[in-house]
Amino acid sequence: MDHNSISSTLQKVRELNPLVHNITNVVVTNFTANGLLSLGASPVMAYAPEEVADMAKISRALVLNIGTLNREVVDSMILAGRTANVYGIPVIFDPVGAGATPFRTESAQKIMREVNISIIRGNAAEIANVVGEKWEIKGVDAGENQGNNLELAVAAARRLKTIVVITGKDDVITDGETTYLVSNGHPILTKVTGTGCLLTSVIGAFAGVEKDLLLAAVSALTFYGVAAEKAALTNSGPGSFQIEFLNQLSLVSEEDIQQHGQFNKRGESL
Repeated sequence: MDHNSISSTLQKVRELNPLVHNITNVVVTNFTANGLLSLGASPVMAYAPEEVADMAKISRALVLNIGTLNREVVDSMILAGRTANVYGIPVIFDPVGAGATPFRTESAQKIMREVNISIIRGNAAEIANVVGEKWEIKGVDAGENQGNNLELAVAAARRLKTIVVITGKDDVITDGETTYLVSNGHPILTKVTGTGCLLTSVIGAFAGVEKDLLLAAVSALTFYGVAAEKAALTNSGPGSFQIEFLNQLSLVSEEDIQQHGQFNKRGESL
């Protein structure tokens, strides 16, 4: 994996305009849709149990996000996820706030049991709670770092048998054997609600055009981080950053990836 392969994956997203089916939370729906459009993907938000299976099977990727969940939404996610599994469509899962309440944690674990998840993305606390490790969480945000994100990601990937993405100061992407760190991004991302949720959907867009899901995830994280860095150069606060970030999701070029992408492979095992 190198800068050329990441640039090529970005180009494929923009050329193929993948349909990304999002069952996501009400806080981020508009931002997620606009972010995917800016990137060059095609978003659809469909939640009703009467249509999620039909929508999932015509999409290039399915994104499940439990930010604002209820039992009906969880049932819709499982129905859509099982359909995506049948049709070989990648399923990307964002266990927002897992660990905050028993219902939220149990719902995340139920989805993981009943759907074959291709990629799971969250902060360290969310991933830890999905796999049954205790880790402090406040609302839907991670508490103080109580462990090693890299070791946690590898252990979770092996236990869940999926690709795990843990975002933080450095993002960790691993399938349990091969691990990458991505160092792009900017702290102001944490001041705008929905940036993590949008990232999960962007990973879905990349996974919708690239069968090598580890490459898809590393490409999405690198691209997203470069866009944040470029947006932060011209903003004066979270509001203007959000607008410029949407601009940069459209403007980041293959040359920007070549010049500014920061990622490295950490070996075959730990």
